[in-house]
Order: sequence, then structure tokens, then C-alpha cells
Amino acid sequence: MTEVSNSPVFRVEGLWKVFGPKPERVPVDPELAALPAAELRSRTGCTAAVRDVSFDVRKGEVFVVMGLSGSGKSTLVRCLTRLIEPTAGSIVVDGEDVRAMDRARLRELRRHRAAMVFQHFGLLPHRTVLDNVAYGLEIQGVGKAERRERAREIVAKVGLDGMEQRRPGQLSGGQQQRVGLARALAVDPEVLLFDEPFSALDPLIRRDMQEEVVRLHREEGRTMVFITHDLNEALKLGDRIALMRDGRVVQLGTPEEIVGSPADEYVREFVRDVPREQVLTVRSAMRRASADEAGSGPAVAPDATVSEAIEAVARAKAPARVVDHGRCVGVVDSEALLGVVAGTTGTTGTTGTTDATGATGTDGTGRHAAAPEPRKEAAPEPRKEAV
Repeated sequence: MTEVSNSPVFRVEGLWKVFGPKPERVPVDPELAALPAAELRSRTGCTAAVRDVSFDVRKGEVFVVMGLSGSGKSTLVRCLTRLIEPTAGSIVVDGEDVRAMDRARLRELRRHRAAMVFQHFGLLPHRTVLDNVAYGLEIQGVGKAERRERAREIVAKVGLDGMEQRRPGQLSGGQQQRVGLARALAVDPEVLLFDEPFSALDPLIRRDMQEEVVRLHREEGRTMVFITHDLNEALKLGDRIALMRDGRVVQLGTPEEIVGSPADEYVREFVRDVPREQVLTVRSAMRRASADEAGSGPAVAPDATVSEAIEAVARAKAPARVVDHGRCVGVVDSEALLGVVAGTTGTTGTTGTTDATGATGTDGTGRHAAAPEPRKEAAPEPRKEAV
């Protein structure tokens, strides 16, 4: 992953989206705001799809919002550019209040600064690949020659070189999604918003598209907000992950924080089958090095995974030094590393934060691994009304 800045692109505070009669009463009434979804609907006829959510999206990061169906994640991402109007709270992009924007400013935001990539591609069937990719530039008033030149560059960037004159009906699902991604990239937005873009694709094509996102982010460092219900996808793509349930963010942190320090039983159940050694770094098993240990043994980087460190220790038959910029900052041995794998060793430095305090965790720039699907039968069933 590319370097992440602490400067926020989006800042969201106390965001609510309530559907139903007189929705504005729910966020301001502490009694109503605290009601479970079923009781709130019974008493008021309202459904709170997003409940008091706060977070920052930092410049250059991939910020993943993950949750099961009905958790509120898609409603949340649509609120960021007011495709869905929030009920309460604030959304600030680059210091500008999104909720105060008039129609002209909103159009500018959606056309130039924050482009959406949807699950359903929305391609124009009568237009070629090239003209579909250039469509956003056409809307902006860019001249034909200029927009076609830009579109050709982006088509090549997403791996569709040679398909410029094909129509959407002549493309596979994965190729169509690449066209959708290229169309968003063509307008050179500051932020890309992905709303479960790969969920309808076959597993192999989905994996290819995930790799495409990783590659594009590595090359361009563009800020991305990615919505998914898939834990594999979240761990693979995210610098930080906000895990949602019933409209609330129950934990926000790096993949290492989510896996190493689950905030509650719900999160713990989600990550129970994750191969911890592929997600957690050596920081979770590191201890101070003695004078002898600091000068000998294999060296691993602080962001090396536990799995990589286990291999290094096994080859050397000695503890491994954790070396940062030429300086030994600690040591890991086989006992501590295996304790992390088994979940019996504490995960120092991986204290994920929850949205309840408005905290936003720590920077996540280490290696991220895929994980198996959570055992959904053990997790509480989400409420279907929060879309």
C-alpha cells in the first residue's frame, strides 16, 4: 500500500440516516435514539439505517466499510455525496460542508472530486467501450479529441487495450466492471467510492479485480472508500476497516487491530477463522532484545507478518531481530510467535478503536491477507430493514 497521510479527505461526525415519518426526531431524542431497530419501527414507523457514525477518511488510504446485508454500509457511502440525504450529522470534504452544498456544488463534487463505482455497471449499451469511458468527460464539457485521448489512456490502464470499439454486450462481467472502473478514473477524482463493485462477479474474476484495485492504488495513491460484505476482501484491500452492525460502527481499525483485538463478541465471531499469522505483524509478538540477541540472528521488518517471522526463526533456529531503519527495536522467538497463532499471546499495539468514541484507530500500512468467510450461523442475524 502507498503512504497514507493523516490529513482527512472526508470527515464524518454523528451521521444519521432515518427512513420513515418525521425522521428528524429520532437523532435528537435520546430515548428514541437508543431503541433497538424493531422497537423503534414499532413505536415510530422509522428505520435508522445509519446510527451516529463518525470517522475520517485519510488522504491516500483505502478505507473499507464492511458489514453483513442490512448493516447500513451502502446507505452510508451514498450519504457521503448526498445521493441519499442524511437526517443528521456532518459530512466535510476538504474542509467544505457537504450538507450545505447547493445543487451546483454537489454536481461538482460528484463529477470531479468523488466518483462512484457501483455493483451494477450502468454502462450505455449503444456506446463503445471508449465512449462509455469518456462519458463523464463529455458531461464535463471536455472536447471530443481530448476526452477520447484520455479515455484511451485509462482503457489501457485497466487492461482493456484493444477492446475500445466493443460494446458492453460483447464483454464479460469482469470486463464490464473494468469499464465501470475506467469511467470513474477518467474524470481523475480525488476519491473513488466503491459500493460492493465485485459482489456479482465469479470468484476468480473477483480476485482479479481486487488485484486491479491494489495495483491502481499502489501506482496512483488515490483515496478509496470501499464497501463490502466480504471479510476476505476487506482484509486484502483495507488500510483501515469500519465494521458495521445495525447501522452502527462496532469497531474501526487496521486489519491487524480488527483481527488481533476484536472489540466485542460479534467482531470476534467474524474473525474467528482468520489465519492470524497472515494478518498480524511481528509487533504483536515482539519483546525487548538482550545485548546478545540484538547483534545476532535473522532480521525481519516491523511490518513482517507472523508467518514470515516463523519461517525466519525456523530456518535460523534462533530468535529473529526486528530491525527498523537499521536499528534493532526488539526480538521475536518461536514461543511468542506460536502463541500469536494460537491466540494465547497478547497483541500489543493492536488496540482497535470503536466508533462510539469517535476515535479512528492507527495508520494501517502493513501487509494484508485474505481470510475465510466468517461463520455466519454463529453471528447474530442482521436486521433487514437497514439497507
